[in-house]
Amino acid sequence: MTVPVIERARMWWRTWWTRGSAPRAVPPELFRTVYLLWVLALALKVLGSSWDVSWHFRWLRDDLAPPHLLNSAGTALVIALVLFHSYTGYGVDRRSLRLMQAGIGIFMIAIPIDVINHRINGLDITAWTASHGLLFLGTAVMIAGVLRGWWLYAPAGRTRGVVMAALWMFFLENMWFPAQQQEYGVLAVAAWDRGQPGAEPILLQFAADQQGRAIDRTAVLQYALPVESWVYPVWAVTAAALVLVLARLMIGWRWTATAVTAAYLAYRCVAWLALVGGDFPPSALPFMLLAGAVGVDVIHQLPMPWWLRPLVGAPVVAGALLGAIALQNAVLVSPPTDYGAGVLATVGLAALWLGAAALVRSAPFSRWASPA
Repeated sequence: MTVPVIERARMWWRTWWTRGSAPRAVPPELFRTVYLLWVLALALKVLGSSWDVSWHFRWLRDDLAPPHLLNSAGTALVIALVLFHSYTGYGVDRRSLRLMQAGIGIFMIAIPIDVINHRINGLDITAWTASHGLLFLGTAVMIAGVLRGWWLYAPAGRTRGVVMAALWMFFLENMWFPAQQQEYGVLAVAAWDRGQPGAEPILLQFAADQQGRAIDRTAVLQYALPVESWVYPVWAVTAAALVLVLARLMIGWRWTATAVTAAYLAYRCVAWLALVGGDFPPSALPFMLLAGAVGVDVIHQLPMPWWLRPLVGAPVVAGALLGAIALQNAVLVSPPTDYGAGVLATVGLAALWLGAAALVRSAPFSRWASPA
């Protein structure tokens, strides 16, 4: 069985590994295979990232920890795919290729910066740091390139929309990832208060030593929840809602935002069960995102001028998100939330939404959206 597989790989290599410039015509079978590999690569990165944040709330950081290695496997596949597109020109146009190249470039630059940051600043467990931000930015730019390539060249049909929704789910996961700091942190503090800390003693001692104090609630609070309470609602109202708006504008299904968010939450639930079953710390799941997603979809189904939709939609979506956070906090648990900051973020969402809608309708965007 091994020999035919090797021979097939060699035949594939000789046939398709040829120099060319994007965009270059590609057979449908090869196109599907390459983009399914993109989905696999992003899935590996997501699995590694999900395990990574839980790992850091239990164990002391290690550059070669299993979650990092799993994420690195996805990154290695991403690099191979970007090299394939760059050398052959298959499956992309110049703009989507540039986005892929820029994204993986930013990501690779961010890795040594993050390692150096941890060498200098120690634990630095919060996801809201500049070096981590570069990792998220690089991944976002890279996924944008994949989205554009699939959007331009995938054949019409249900599969095209399903894969686009999956890619937007990966985009949402990457964007929302830093907020898991608060989602894990709130339960880490609660576990300490119950006298059942989920972190290993070596992690608690390291965090306390870094702060120059004994292991106490203040030390735990500083490593688990060092982020201001306005960050969580503002990020939900602006960043999360904007991603869902963009997904709805691009795919166009009546319940696009809801489907993308439901897929993300389903994944988080499965990951939660797997991680808790593996004796890793739990997180507060962001179920409130579903309320915002439904709001985005409903607003897009109401007849109104394009410029009015963001002005009406922003308060509706923000209100749905903030109300859902309050409900979740009453029924389950959610991170500390400054609701006043969330209300102010409504203005930011309206501006971002209006800008995105105007850009989509503009002539420059129409030219950018076409193959080049």
